[in-house]
Amino acid sequence: MKILTWNCNGIRARFPLIKKIIELEKPDLLFLQETKIEDKIFPEKEFHNLGYEFLFYRGEKSYNGVACISKMPFSDCGYRNWHNINDCRHIFVKIKKTTIHNFYIPAGGDIPDTSVNSKFLHKISFLREMENWLRDKPSKRNEIILGDLNIAPLAEDVWSHKQLLNVVSHTPQETDLLHDVLHSGSFEDLIRQFFPIPEKVFSWWSYRSKDWRHSDRGRRLDHVWATSSISKRVSKVKILKDARGWEKPSDHVPILVEIDLV
Repeated sequence: MKILTWNCNGIRARFPLIKKIIELEKPDLLFLQETKIEDKIFPEKEFHNLGYEFLFYRGEKSYNGVACISKMPFSDCGYRNWHNINDCRHIFVKIKKTTIHNFYIPAGGDIPDTSVNSKFLHKISFLREMENWLRDKPSKRNEIILGDLNIAPLAEDVWSHKQLLNVVSHTPQETDLLHDVLHSGSFEDLIRQFFPIPEKVFSWWSYRSKDWRHSDRGRRLDHVWATSSISKRVSKVKILKDARGWEKPSDHVPILVEIDLV
């Protein structure tokens, strides 16, 4: 089974590219973040025409939004509002015996200080709630977390560890918290399973960089985690870097995982 996750940065603006990636990679499950579209105008018919009968999504106008587009039926689906805010940053679906969570964690603004930046406070509070939520789960379960987690946790996940230590997405407060979230849920990092340290791996390049490929000042903000029962069933992880160079691209690129779901 092919599972693809992508912060598309606007489903309407990026629909031609979504269609292109579907034609190229033929995923069975497509998880999108930052869809930026209200539920009442979600392009259901267009996805049905592409062969995806089963859809579950939550969205809002111009901001946030997460979606699952599937060729397979769900035995369950739902969502959680994090930090008591109804801002469409999470959904889950259950397929066979595996639960897959699609997250779009808050970016956190520009100042890494919770006392003066409410956006950064939102991000830190969100992560702490995730950690507490996962700690109560049984260790033996079939579960995947994927999406735009808006944190590059390792030195090898950014173009310059030293220069980005005080930049939101790579501060020690965020990276330590994400590490705690990962381990409190007994997850394994599937991307690093296939691209081990010291290899640098990025999934995001800023729009501000005119020649993004040459400068290669990226960050790995997008992730796929799985519990041990699932991680051993993964046969391939692919970072679709070329998508960043397509016409009118997202600043994130898709990540494809081939996996035998239980």
